[in-house]
Amino acid sequence: VFSGNGPSGICLSYLLSGYIPYFKRGSLHPNPILQRKLEETPDVSILDQDLDYLSEGLEGRSHSPVALLFDTLQRPDTDFGGTAESVLTWWHETNRAIPHLVLGRNAPGGAWHSIEGSMITLSKGEWMGLPDLPFKEWLKQKKRGLRNNRATAEDIAQYYQQYVLKKGLQKNFKCGTVVTAVRKVSTESISSHPQNDLQEDGDSLWNSTEKRADIFQVDGFFKSVNGDKEPFSIYAENVVLATGTYDSPTWLGVKGENLSYVYHQLSALEEAVKNGSIGIMSDPVLIVGAGLTAADAILFAHHCNIPVIHAFRRRVSDPGLIFNQLPKVMYPEYHKVHQMMKEQTAACAGPYESYISLPEHHVLSFGKDKKCILQDKNGYQKVYKVSMALVLTGANPNLSFLPNNGIDLAMNSDQPVNPKRNPIDIDPFTYECSQEKGLYALGPLAGDNFVRFVQGGALAVASSLLKKANKNPP
Repeated sequence: VFSGNGPSGICLSYLLSGYIPYFKRGSLHPNPILQRKLEETPDVSILDQDLDYLSEGLEGRSHSPVALLFDTLQRPDTDFGGTAESVLTWWHETNRAIPHLVLGRNAPGGAWHSIEGSMITLSKGEWMGLPDLPFKEWLKQKKRGLRNNRATAEDIAQYYQQYVLKKGLQKNFKCGTVVTAVRKVSTESISSHPQNDLQEDGDSLWNSTEKRADIFQVDGFFKSVNGDKEPFSIYAENVVLATGTYDSPTWLGVKGENLSYVYHQLSALEEAVKNGSIGIMSDPVLIVGAGLTAADAILFAHHCNIPVIHAFRRRVSDPGLIFNQLPKVMYPEYHKVHQMMKEQTAACAGPYESYISLPEHHVLSFGKDKKCILQDKNGYQKVYKVSMALVLTGANPNLSFLPNNGIDLAMNSDQPVNPKRNPIDIDPFTYECSQEKGLYALGPLAGDNFVRFVQGGALAVASSLLKKANKNPP
């Protein structure tokens, strides 16, 4: 059972449906060491080889060796602007398929269906593709091209849905499902008295000392077409967590943050413009944060001529700021936001109307009268009257369905799971949770935050599950 039907879940479903990758004979990988390793056993699928050995020495934009391996096999020289073809060929070996269920709230594609459709992706379009159906080719069939090598969120969401159909995976997907609990139970308790034993305290920690727990129980409900909630319980030997992080926006934890004019999602700004509740003559919108979602909000407001006050904690020149890591040519609109942040501070008027940048500021409180108090690095306080406030400082995964919110599974088990600072502690070559055998984590939960790199995690999980099921040839 997988919880989550975004790109991670789709890719893993493809691999577990018996689609097996092999090194394509006669193909040439630009990395000579990897090429030599691939030529050693061309008849053995990549899933059945030693992933540690194959990925050793690879370098790139991910900390995961398997993510780098699968990425470079599919897109050999993409980081150098090359367009070399994949060195993989795919065989459909139905006898090696492993039965599985992919549970998700939305249609296949996960959170991509919740993102404003016209938004352009940060990653190059071809990096959004899944195995054996290049995104560029799919887009060509739609008689569309990539803008600046990048794609819209709507294109991506459609591509993921169609990928599931084209590859015949739909029978594994159960959409409109919400998982409410995942925990271990003993097989004896299921056979002897199913109900009471399964209703025991959901907050109990993973391993019950009273009896050997050796199977997972996944509880939840299915939302039917007429809005009814139909409960379900599924038992599984292995569970894959692939829920992403779009669920729970981060809060600042300041006074007044729960007031009705303070929002934590970009969609609130789009909605307010659509229904006319804010416009050119409104008080400014306060946007808090210096990531790409905050930048998207600024671009949207700028496009609609809505005045903006932009507050963020870092210095504009901070190397950790995402804008300082993006090539200008590929990301002209984000470069523009970065320029605005630099040139249009409250201290000195710049060329951009209706925008004020407040670097190294943080919010102290939101008032009922829509007056917000901000403080700079020297302790000086400023008051701004706003029409609405958007706190866009990232998101955390919602793991409320796990015992203790999944904290016991994290690298630092004193802190909540966070994709950048505190991911789930996994084995790097199987993606199995170090603290709980049979439980796997994929995507942002495991620290892989880009679609191009989540697929290596799926490769690692599939390889591990095939070994467990004895479906790996010798």
